[in-house]
Amino acid sequence: MVNNMQSLLAKCIFLSFVFVTAMFTIFSINEVGAEEKLVEAKSIGFEETTIIEFENNGKSEIQSFRIWLGKDNSFKSFKTEKGWTGKKTPQGVIVFTTSDPIKLGQSVKFGIKTDNTKPGINWKALDKNDQELKIGKTLVTESPTKPSIKDINKSTGVEKNGGMFSDSVFRLIPEKPNVGSTIRVIGERFASNQEYDFFLGNFFLASFETDENGHFIFTTQLPESQRADRVEFFVKDKQGNQKELSLRIGELESRIVEAVRLTISGLPPKINPGDVILITGTGNPGGTVTANVVDPEGKTVTSDAVSVNTQGKWSFETLVSIDTPLGKYSAEISDGRDTILKSWIVESSKTIHITPSQIKYEAGDILLFNGTGLPNQNVEVIFENPQGTEIYSDIIQTDNSGFFDFKFETEQSFVDGTYVVFAFQGDKSEIVFIGIGELPEVQLVAKMDKLNYNAGDTAIISLSGPTSATLTLLIIDPSDKNKLSDTITLGPDGRKDYELDLSGYASGVYTIVATRANAQTSEVFSVGLQVGSGSIDLSLTKEVYEPGDAMLILGNSGPNILVTLSLLDPDGNEVRVKETFTSKEGKFSEDSFRIPSNAIPGVWTIKAKSGPNFSEVEVEILPSMEEGMVVLIEGIDFIPGVGKIIKIKVLGAQQSGSIDIFSETQELIGHLEFIATSSGIVAQPWPVPNDAPAGNYTIKVKDGFNSAETSFVLEK
Repeated sequence: MVNNMQSLLAKCIFLSFVFVTAMFTIFSINEVGAEEKLVEAKSIGFEETTIIEFENNGKSEIQSFRIWLGKDNSFKSFKTEKGWTGKKTPQGVIVFTTSDPIKLGQSVKFGIKTDNTKPGINWKALDKNDQELKIGKTLVTESPTKPSIKDINKSTGVEKNGGMFSDSVFRLIPEKPNVGSTIRVIGERFASNQEYDFFLGNFFLASFETDENGHFIFTTQLPESQRADRVEFFVKDKQGNQKELSLRIGELESRIVEAVRLTISGLPPKINPGDVILITGTGNPGGTVTANVVDPEGKTVTSDAVSVNTQGKWSFETLVSIDTPLGKYSAEISDGRDTILKSWIVESSKTIHITPSQIKYEAGDILLFNGTGLPNQNVEVIFENPQGTEIYSDIIQTDNSGFFDFKFETEQSFVDGTYVVFAFQGDKSEIVFIGIGELPEVQLVAKMDKLNYNAGDTAIISLSGPTSATLTLLIIDPSDKNKLSDTITLGPDGRKDYELDLSGYASGVYTIVATRANAQTSEVFSVGLQVGSGSIDLSLTKEVYEPGDAMLILGNSGPNILVTLSLLDPDGNEVRVKETFTSKEGKFSEDSFRIPSNAIPGVWTIKAKSGPNFSEVEVEILPSMEEGMVVLIEGIDFIPGVGKIIKIKVLGAQQSGSIDIFSETQELIGHLEFIATSSGIVAQPWPVPNDAPAGNYTIKVKDGFNSAETSFVLEK
């Protein structure tokens, strides 16, 4: 009986354990499932178009999403619902944000276009504090038809108005084309990421799509069958709305009946991935020009062909893919009668790269950056606030692999906005945008590769801005008149190197102005300025600086001459060199010099040089507050009749103190008393006793608050 009771009790305990375990397992599975479904993502796609939908199944509100693709794919365009904004970062990440967060049970859709079909989309959902709620990856489910994005269009107002707005406008280049000529069509202020058709009267010419900013630019050819008369050009959206442009086109140019030599122009010797290249030339009228392109490994990568019109002209426009292998390419170009051999180099537009630890910070945060550049060389880093004022600079050396890193501590008083980090290594530069208090906005930036050029040189203007943005570039001459005007389209990476031919440019100072919508940036350069025209007067606004301090350098010399400024450390090493030029009155000023944050205390030198003329001024660099007091040996002099004099300098001292000199055997050889200046500087000579033995000596300094020491070698 007892055994039966024990057996029954054991079974009950076992069943209870199984029940509790099962219930715990069920709850655990439910909890895990609930955790996994805090945010759900699904996507459908057709060819290169994808709609991705996110649904909030958690309690936390969703403020932003970040999506990115694999390394072999990239975004071409995107569309958001009303109330959402999207920004594509230089790293290829699209950041969607809203002022009305998604609550439990709500969802949002985004439309994207990619290079390849059925992309795997990585995504991250974040709350209002930029805390990660969920990270995942969704694979595209293929749709038998193109997915509808009417719900997105309706929420943005595009469905109602189509792709047209009252201020939508387009123009032709040239403004007065001829029958059969090639034209470039440029438009702005249209709906973003929309498809359009372009017509000459009822004759269809081309289809195109606007970028995320509502801009477009494309090239097409007018039919030779068109009569020379006043005609109407139309841009039509998919809802039938249209914008028109009325103008008169000229007669067909005289037909070339005789043979035309094969020529080619517009193919630069150096090309960067992402560049848009327009190649033009002449050839056998009515024939075809072919180009067999060979890559750096000697393999034929493409055989392009383009038709030559009846006037013997041809053109070819192409986008150099971002992932194009770097190296030397060559092409055999032929029209069946003549052959031209051409070669060019595809090289990265950037040898220096910087990556921030995050793109958005808060005031008071420490900003961390990693970078790569040429190994064992200095990199100058400059940090500017939203007002364009330099607030930090430093000189950093890369290691043997080219790696470097740096950090910058912000203050609570920093205003919200977009901050710009510039990095320079030789003639190469990098620009990075980060946000404090908000996500960064891509800024319009223009930089010259040099300050002064000779007439006939080719200047390189490095432009940076939003992806594929269209800019207007103006060159203003020394008399404030427009020297040149051009329209430029940035590449998919938001960059473009513009080559400016300076043939015919007179000597003087010029200004470039790059404009896009309400954004504008400017830069100055000079042509034909010379060096050496009289003495140079150089001055600074202070005599004492601390690490990290900015410097204002002022000077006078001859009018309109080049001056080279350099900053040297106590060992005579050049820390920074920059060219500037004097005004018509012979004055110059430079405020971009800054004492490095890791500067060693001591006497630094600013030098100004122009031809055979030069001037220099010395400044004291005090130790930073963290370093406290520092003692230096400025030199050892020999004075006849006196002997050797050790020049001792103390920086960062407070009030009065003492200096003790010890021999190699720790014997006290000398004792000095001092009173520091208001700047904390002590300059104290010590006559070396004639019987002092050679060897290592130690100097110890105390001022009642801090102490410091250094050593020197005394030789006989």
